[in-house]
Amino acid sequence: MTGIADSARLAGVISPLRRALLSAARAAGDLPEIPDSQIQIIRALPSGTALAPSDLAEALHLDRSTVSNLLASMQRAGLVERRPDEADGRRVLVTTSERARALFTAYDRASTRILGESLETLAGDDLTSIAAALPALERLLGALLSAHDPSLPRATEERSTS
Repeated sequence: MTGIADSARLAGVISPLRRALLSAARAAGDLPEIPDSQIQIIRALPSGTALAPSDLAEALHLDRSTVSNLLASMQRAGLVERRPDEADGRRVLVTTSERARALFTAYDRASTRILGESLETLAGDDLTSIAAALPALERLLGALLSAHDPSLPRATEERSTS
């Protein structure tokens, strides 16, 4: 794909596709409405990961005040937990709660099931095209991530399926 028209077309498909999948997964899994910004924080804090709010803000390219407000809201909702940094008592570290991890797992299961069901409605040629496009889309994701932060890992050609 080259050219502005193709980029616009791809952007015009990706965003609604993501929103449709999120909405369908929430409905199918009877999951609560969690704003995308909070989902980004949950993704940045996989199980066993603890970060200072300032490090989280830097990793997500958000203002510290924005992250602070998001974390306060998430803590009230039981999605994150704060604890003192054992190495530096002046710092606080944030982790996802068991509730957040359970919701995220439920969302992943629901979205995988919904995508599978939707893929089954497509013709064989479409399925082949989508399968062939996945490595390129993963590389595109890596390019987008590294354009914002070169220290972030790039997407690989091969991904494990879960």
